[in-house]
Amino acid sequence: CGGRIAAFPPPESTFRRQENVIAGNTCLYGATGGEVFLSGRVGERFGVRNAGCHAVIEGAGDHLGEYMTNGVIASLGKIGRNVAAGMSGGLLYVYDPEDKGLQMNPDNAKNIFRVVSAAGQEQLREMVERHRKFTGSDIAESILQDW
Repeated sequence: CGGRIAAFPPPESTFRRQENVIAGNTCLYGATGGEVFLSGRVGERFGVRNAGCHAVIEGAGDHLGEYMTNGVIASLGKIGRNVAAGMSGGLLYVYDPEDKGLQMNPDNAKNIFRVVSAAGQEQLREMVERHRKFTGSDIAESILQDW
């Protein structure tokens, strides 16, 4: 159940998507299904209490995935502090090519793992491919080229 939202800048835009905000604060608050593909950064508290939506974004402000209970979020860009605070379920994938680590509550940091299982890799790759398909994301294309 649920629909699909894909948001991206017009093709003639000249700015870097991952450095500009495409959606504001508290998007997906309590979402129970569907999928969202946002080619750009999102504001603070993205995916708070997410209970089933699958989403791909290109960066976020603070409190990404706070109190999330289900669903999957993949961030392909820089994120703020307090990631996954109070998160009790679901999955949060964070692309960190500069290996800067996450600023997390210590209680949540114990739940951070590299994606090593075939099922996790397949799920993440499919999400990134769908993000590229629905938004034309350069970041998704670059990640897939280097997969």
